[in-house]
Amino acid sequence: MALRLSRTGAAGAEAAKGDRTPARWVCAFVNNMPDSAFAATELQFTDLLAAGAGSDTVELRRYTMEGVPRGERTAPLIAEGYSPLDQLWRHPPPDLLIVTGSEPLAPLIEDEPYWDDLHDLLAWGRENVASMLLSCLAAHAALLVFDGLTRTRLPAKCTGVFRQDVEAGHRLVSCVGREVVLPHSRLNTVPLDEVRGAGYSVALSSEVTDWAVASKSVDGAEVVVVQGHPEYGPPSLLREYHRDVRRYVTRERDGLPVLPLHCVSQADWGNLERLQTRLAEGERDPELLDSFPFSEAAGRAEWSWRDTAVKMYTNWMAGVEPVRK
Repeated sequence: MALRLSRTGAAGAEAAKGDRTPARWVCAFVNNMPDSAFAATELQFTDLLAAGAGSDTVELRRYTMEGVPRGERTAPLIAEGYSPLDQLWRHPPPDLLIVTGSEPLAPLIEDEPYWDDLHDLLAWGRENVASMLLSCLAAHAALLVFDGLTRTRLPAKCTGVFRQDVEAGHRLVSCVGREVVLPHSRLNTVPLDEVRGAGYSVALSSEVTDWAVASKSVDGAEVVVVQGHPEYGPPSLLREYHRDVRRYVTRERDGLPVLPLHCVSQADWGNLERLQTRLAEGERDPELLDSFPFSEAAGRAEWSWRDTAVKMYTNWMAGVEPVRK
């Protein structure tokens, strides 16, 4: 058993009952994803943590922030396995901290409804945690809080699986190999030259996607900012596209969906392109959702970045020496 889920406080003792394997790391996981992706996101990150831990054990404590909009869909999951963020301050700090991204709701990141909590979490983390891994929107928040760097809106959504250049010598990508690809899915960015100018060492980048993974030390804490999505599974990008198509054809949103590159097998790509063409030509009939076999294609999608993601998490965790407090 490489991953032990627990709750802080009394509930945690019950969750971990019967599992007396000493944990090498304690990891706090703050899940900020909306209801539609909440459970899937937890599975993606916990899967990578378990794979990165190898034969060692990680004790995972899960938290949510009150400012993130929630519905009835996630209420049972949160009640069963998650604690409010303020519980994080009341217990010995973890060795690792993961903060997920979230679907942007405001043009300015400071106007997100959970900004105050996120700002406080990052400020607390740099004083109390050995290493933080911050995903997508949380990465952009860290660059603002720690370095004063402001995210900018992209001309079009960056979405797809893209080849990455590996920075030789960076510990996070040691032994990942030469042929590296990584998923991206975002509306915003912080320019590569600004990230490097702020002192970050870039591990993965490309001309198409800019930087994907970078790190530096902030007040003694390692900060790993991840603009890509190594945690994604094979169907993740296609499911996002399916969601965006549904929103478009039901007129929930007017922006034309952006087709993620390399999100399906070659056998499915032609049909997916034809669907995108019909949308671009102005069709907005909800029956279009049935014109492409989304579920079947998701099952055929390749997981070409899996080894890279596991190795990156293995390297990240191996470089953090737990300090029992």
